[in-house]
Amino acid sequence: MADCDHLHFSAGCPSRLLFDQVADKWSMMVLTVLDPGPMRFNALKRHLEGVTQKALTQCLRRLERNGLVSRRVIPVSPVAVEYAITPLGRSLQLPFKKLYAWMLANLDEVEAARRSFDARTDTSSKRRSRPPGVAKAGPRHVRDHVDV
Repeated sequence: MADCDHLHFSAGCPSRLLFDQVADKWSMMVLTVLDPGPMRFNALKRHLEGVTQKALTQCLRRLERNGLVSRRVIPVSPVAVEYAITPLGRSLQLPFKKLYAWMLANLDEVEAARRSFDARTDTSSKRRSRPPGVAKAGPRHVRDHVDV
């Protein structure tokens, strides 16, 4: 593997691209939804609220390219396509389930951290001298020479 160090995500390291493609929001959800068995495109889409057809198509293509999902054309009229997890993709299920269990176990603590952060940042934004969205005046030499 070129330029790969597990503590430094070099741009040239193939694991960086794979990590990005496997750990993105839709990929993890698609692999989870496919866990019970093969599914057609529209059934997948119904299980993933908010995913667009384009995003799901791109996600499935990446997963197929990486060998994590297989695509099977069903010769019916109209043609249907079914997606299934490959053995390589199935090997990700245990780590995904552990990650999901961690999320459920720590959700309350994460939500508390978010509320604390939001309270701090909301308080600091209220201390501004100008309202949000109002641009700061330009440099002094520009302001002093503008005809009003």
